[in-house]
Amino acid sequence: MGSKPTMELRWDPILREWVLVSNIRRFRPWQPSNYCPFCPGNPETGYGWRALILENRYPMLMENPPEPGNHWFYKTSRSVGKCYVVVETPEHNIDDISDLPIDQIEYVLSMIINKVREESGKDYAHYFLWFRNKGREIGVSLTHPHSQVYVLPFTPSRIERELDSAREYFNNYGRCLFCDIVKAELKDYARIIYNNDQWVSFMPFYSHWPFEVHIYPKRHIQLITELTNEEVRSLSEVLKVSLCGLTHVFSKPMPYILVLHQAPLRGDYAYYHLHIEVYGILREEDKIKYAAGMETGGGNFTYDSVPEENAQRIRDSVMRNCIHNS
Repeated sequence: MGSKPTMELRWDPILREWVLVSNIRRFRPWQPSNYCPFCPGNPETGYGWRALILENRYPMLMENPPEPGNHWFYKTSRSVGKCYVVVETPEHNIDDISDLPIDQIEYVLSMIINKVREESGKDYAHYFLWFRNKGREIGVSLTHPHSQVYVLPFTPSRIERELDSAREYFNNYGRCLFCDIVKAELKDYARIIYNNDQWVSFMPFYSHWPFEVHIYPKRHIQLITELTNEEVRSLSEVLKVSLCGLTHVFSKPMPYILVLHQAPLRGDYAYYHLHIEVYGILREEDKIKYAAGMETGGGNFTYDSVPEENAQRIRDSVMRNCIHNS
């Protein structure tokens, strides 16, 4: 049992969301010490590149997946889509993307934007999710600096909740919920991490994770493909400084998850507002915030500090470690 390749979507009828099932994933290499498939000169990479986007060899989704199993009660669907790995630099021993020059971060973002455009015309492409897992504590299987892309045949459930809230807010007030959040954060300023003409990063008033950072464009847009070249450059600066501050809050690098939240690729979502969310998972030095009983079982987060105080700790880290490098 379990030897048959299985890749399918399974519908949770209680929470009303898809679960991605793929036993192919269990064969992926786990932090090998003597080999890195993402370094230059390997079969998938070759030489002479600044960054690469490769198809994931151990995917959750593929363009021509096997047919899903039929169940007499539960609903299943095909895991049709794409999984990519974004190799962000040829250099192996870079701790974080914030250690890269701004023009390299800009180059990586431009590659991702081009991939969104390329995938948008595909039949299976309903949502483009770019995310970055940083640190062993998160479960990163390869340490070479990289992020990932899932091109999904559905909209992720967290984004669906955001869309519902944004739609309701717009219908009630005639304004963008996210634009009002940005205005509120800029007015309070106690939780602002970094701010330039086009972007702002802050720790939300309602933070879930101990060191949670959100990065918003000040211009109201829905998709990363709508960014101007100047805005991509400006985002690269804010990403570099914000992640630098986050990763250096403690003496050891902060493990985090970074996720791009944008509108679905199909439909009209003028009430939505693109942003990036980063979840730093350490509560204190060597103390991990776990999504435990209340969070996983109950669905509501507990916060063991005060976001304003932790935002100040990131700002202090930015001033100590990051501004002169930006």
